[in-house]
Amino acid sequence: MNRKWFPRLRAGLLALILTPGCIGAFGQSVPQNQQTLTLNDCLRIAMEKNHSRPASQFAVAIAEAQHRQALASYWPQVTAKGGAEEMSSSPNFVYPASAMYLPAQTVAIPGGSATVTIPANAFGPGFPPVPVQMPVSFPGQTVTTRAQMFPLPAQNIKLMNPETESVSGEFKWLLFDGGMRKGLSEQSLGAVDVARSEAHRTDLELTENVIRLYYGAVLARQLHQLGQDTLDRMEATLTMTESLYKDSSGTVNKTDYLDNKVIAETVRSMVAPLEANEGSAEAALAYTIGLSWKSSVLPKDEEVPYQPYAGNLDDLVSTAYEFNPDWKDLDAGLRALEGERKTAASGFFPRIGLKGELHKRWNSYDGGLSTAQNRDGWSVDLGVEIPIFDGFLTKERVAEARARINQLKEKKVLLSEGLGLQIRSMFLDLGASEKVVKATQDAATAAKDDTDLTLRGYQAGLVATEKVIRAQLQEALVTAARDKAIYDHRALQARIDLVVGRSVQAELGNGR
Repeated sequence: MNRKWFPRLRAGLLALILTPGCIGAFGQSVPQNQQTLTLNDCLRIAMEKNHSRPASQFAVAIAEAQHRQALASYWPQVTAKGGAEEMSSSPNFVYPASAMYLPAQTVAIPGGSATVTIPANAFGPGFPPVPVQMPVSFPGQTVTTRAQMFPLPAQNIKLMNPETESVSGEFKWLLFDGGMRKGLSEQSLGAVDVARSEAHRTDLELTENVIRLYYGAVLARQLHQLGQDTLDRMEATLTMTESLYKDSSGTVNKTDYLDNKVIAETVRSMVAPLEANEGSAEAALAYTIGLSWKSSVLPKDEEVPYQPYAGNLDDLVSTAYEFNPDWKDLDAGLRALEGERKTAASGFFPRIGLKGELHKRWNSYDGGLSTAQNRDGWSVDLGVEIPIFDGFLTKERVAEARARINQLKEKKVLLSEGLGLQIRSMFLDLGASEKVVKATQDAATAAKDDTDLTLRGYQAGLVATEKVIRAQLQEALVTAARDKAIYDHRALQARIDLVVGRSVQAELGNGR
């Protein structure tokens, strides 16, 4: 019996049924909770329970809160304060000792007259007996004083008592900032768009992972069943070979029986890893959709569905320019950088602000600073800050922001071409994949017919044992190749949806 073909068939079968990465990467465990779910069920549960989604949603909430913080600068800021103050002693003000200098001077007093009233009895009883008014004249004169220094002693002035209670309110409002607040608002909006894009990317990646693992679990079950069916057929052939060998018909000898026995046991050894892979794929699917590591999800589909892709390349690229997360990240980045440029350019303009203050204080001392006029009051200030020269700092900040904008625009051009090329490449791969599926389907049909004819010929003694074994292994090989090709085709469609940016809602809607 010629066995040169067997290593090639065995290697090909192993390469197909043990392909890494298509059915998960988890070790086999005994499931504690099994449930049968459809693909839509898995996607819905993943959107509800997978922990990567809340993390991305919190990132969006953080960015939105930062945007609202930026908008707060448009509103006036009003604060109120109140308190009681106790000082160790009364504050005071000491006016230092000094001297007052008066220069020498001459004062001229002009002459004149005045009327003087002499009261009654001014010079004794009865003289004059009644008040008398008399005119009195006086001559002009000159009074001369010398220069003098008058010393003034130090004075300790108490300002207020140590105990003071007070309440106050403050009002601040930036009236004009040269575009600074608008720029900060646009930067924060760009951050919000980036966070939302990342959340969308998380949903897309989760959708692609669930689809790939779901159909990977279906493929693992198909391959396990294929291996078990192949083993059953090999055991049936072994029984037939043993019967023909013992009948001593001459067409089958002991060597044929032993070769058949070796191949049957080899196939048996290949079935055990397939069973482990099936359990691993089901556990990986459960973990990905957010269930416990002890859980296991059994796909409801019996086989990976095959449907030729009906998308148009131009439509796919146009959709990608609208929904692809990388593309949306660039748009958000340009918006944020434009806001950064406006913020930097605001340094060229003056800033105008309004400030007001209202206060009331209680202090038992009535003097110094603690007077009725000082204890209650208000003030309003209108301030202007005008930049004159900052060492060209603002100019260079604007230049840096413009350079970043131009850099990102060039990256956008590169992404535009790269995205189109990537989608085109996957679209071509999809077309090739459909041709592979069609070829493997035809090969699987021919292999099955060949196995049936070979078995009937073997029973009639017209076909050698080697031909029977080769036909059965060949059927298993091409059947596994067909199932793997269909899985690759479906996984490639999910990958295209990820790159294009098609949402999970579309996936749930069409039930693919």
